[in-house]
Order: sequence, then C-alpha cells, then structure tokens
Amino acid sequence: MPKHLLSPLQTGSVHLNNRVVMAPLTRSRAAQPGDIPRALNVEYYAQRATAGLIVTEASQISRQGQGYAWTPGIYTDEQEAGWKTVVDAVHAKAGKIALQIWHVGRISHNLLQENGVAPVAPSAIVAENAQCFVVQPDGTPANVPTAEPRALALEEIPGIVEQYRQATIRAKRAGFDLVEVHAANGYLLQQFMSTNSNLRDDIYGGSLENRARLTLEAVDAAIAEIGASRVGIRLSPGFVAHGIADSEAEPMALYLAAELNERGIAYIHIAEPDWAGGAELTQAFRQQLRAAFKGTIICCGGYTAAEADALIVSGLADAIAFGRPYIANPDLVARFAKGAELNKPDRNTFYGGEEKGYTDYPTLEEVEAASA
Repeated sequence: MPKHLLSPLQTGSVHLNNRVVMAPLTRSRAAQPGDIPRALNVEYYAQRATAGLIVTEASQISRQGQGYAWTPGIYTDEQEAGWKTVVDAVHAKAGKIALQIWHVGRISHNLLQENGVAPVAPSAIVAENAQCFVVQPDGTPANVPTAEPRALALEEIPGIVEQYRQATIRAKRAGFDLVEVHAANGYLLQQFMSTNSNLRDDIYGGSLENRARLTLEAVDAAIAEIGASRVGIRLSPGFVAHGIADSEAEPMALYLAAELNERGIAYIHIAEPDWAGGAELTQAFRQQLRAAFKGTIICCGGYTAAEADALIVSGLADAIAFGRPYIANPDLVARFAKGAELNKPDRNTFYGGEEKGYTDYPTLEEVEAASA
C-alpha cells in the first residue's frame, strides 16, 4: 500500500485527507447554450470526491478565453450557480475541490469568439501544429487548426487581469476550497512567459521578469480575493506542444517559484512534459524547485502509485496528480489502497457526449459485487 501517498496533507489553509490529486481534465460536457456545469458534471465530480483534492477541468474566465466547445466557464451567474452545485456535492462527501481558471489565448478560433473576432495573444503569432475544438456553422463539432491571433494592446491587459479577479470572486462565492491559476500547457499565461510566443517590447515582453509579469498579476488578483493560502498555480516547464518552444523554461519556472514562495501561495502544480513530447524534468531542476518553494508541490506525470509514493518519500513532491486514471476509476484512492487493478479509459469518450465514458465506469465495489 502506498502509505505516504494515502497520508493526509495540509495545503495552504486546506486540509487534504490524502495526497492523491485528481488532475484537471477537459471533458467538454457543459450544458448548452451557456457552457454551464450541469447535473451530469455534479455526478462525475461527486463520484471522485475521495481524492485528497479535485482540481476541476479548466474553466474559461471569459468568452474570449475559450478554446474548446462545451467547456464550462466561470464568468456568468448561471455558470457560477452550476459550479456551486458541483462544489456542494463534493463537500457533501467530505471532498475538497479547486477551480482551475483559464484563458487559452491563441489556442482558439474565430468560431469560438464573440462576433467571430480573432483570438488574442501576447504577439500575433499562430501556434504551430495546434488545434482547437469548435462547432462548425453546420452544427457539427470538429478539431480545427487554431486561428491567427491578434496581439493584445497594452491597455487591454488590465482587463485580462480583472477577468482572473472576477473568476476568483465567483469561485469563492461558489464555495471552492482553492483556485488554481492555469499558467501551463501553452495557454495565454505560458504564451506570455515563453521566449518564442512573446515578442513584445513593452513591460510584458523582453526580459524574463517582464514575461512573467502577467502570470504574477493574475496570481495577485486571485490572492486579493481569496487569500494566498487558497491559491495554487499550474506550470508546465519544458512543455513543447501548442507551438511553445521556450528557451528559458526552467529559469522561468524557478523565478516564478521564488516569487510565489514570497507570496505564500498554497501550491505549485507541475504538469510534467513527457506526455507532450518534451524532455523529462531533471533531478537537479526538481531539487532547485524544492529549494525555491516551501509550499506544497504537486507533480503530474503518468506516475504509478508506487512511483508516486517514492517521489513523496524523496521530498521532491508533496502530492501527486493523476489524470487518465481518474477518468476510468472514480474510486482511485480505494484501488490504490488495495493494490487493485485499474479500469482502462476509453479514449473515444474523452471529449463530449453524455454518461458513456464519463460517469459509467464501475467502482471496485461494483466489480466485486458483480463477480460474487
């Protein structure tokens, strides 16, 4: 049994029953119109409430911040009310839940934007070999190449920061235990941080500190509304999809870690680059990250329970996030505790649809009862 993985953890001001984190997983099943969390989503998250912490699927902070059809938002009253039903269901089962707040930047398309305008980005550079998920004019869904973005004007950037602030206010009202600022996976904040996607010559471009500015402003906006001890961030140093090729990825992550440590945020959540084709994180980098940040470090990178336990024992991580295993195993914690076999996820049902491949995976208890 992975006893360290299953032991409790204090993360900021939030007590977690174990160190098994449900990673954020885009599933594209919000109610339409309006991208509103619905009863099916409530069931899905409540099924997984034994996780030490659930990090929700990424939720756009504005219509402009959307890059995939049918993903939930957190910028309307209806979306906020929908998320509250999810939070209440998870809390009723003694679970803890963080809302991941998200702006995709250039990983979008005119079909997703209000009035068909261009997506926004730090610079007007198309993301190479990147796709987004849209509903076409004839009503059929499709993956399409991302559209050419326009560069955000300097005077627009405070408005983006305000979107993060308002999203946090709504998350707090909905009852979320934490918010996680999504600064990973090639979306807007990482586009600002990356050397190849940010060619600005103002206070948001050029130096490493300037490229980190928007990310820290977004974090500071969240802190101002919910408190540092209830704020986390997701980073993906070494990420190479969505047109990202950052020549200063590790220095950026370590600079942010030091800045975030000073702010006293609850956690840093590292999305490891292996699944996106990037190089593995080095032991030296992990040690530098640990030295720079004294709060909780969550790592997510295709770990088994035994590997996760070992990383926690090493002191280089405090908790481990699991993505695809949580798609197919709502009772992942119980399966880890018993060393039980895991259900295999059905990739064909990852995005869009109803209960099939979403809420119909059997628990260990159900499997055992059926075979008795």
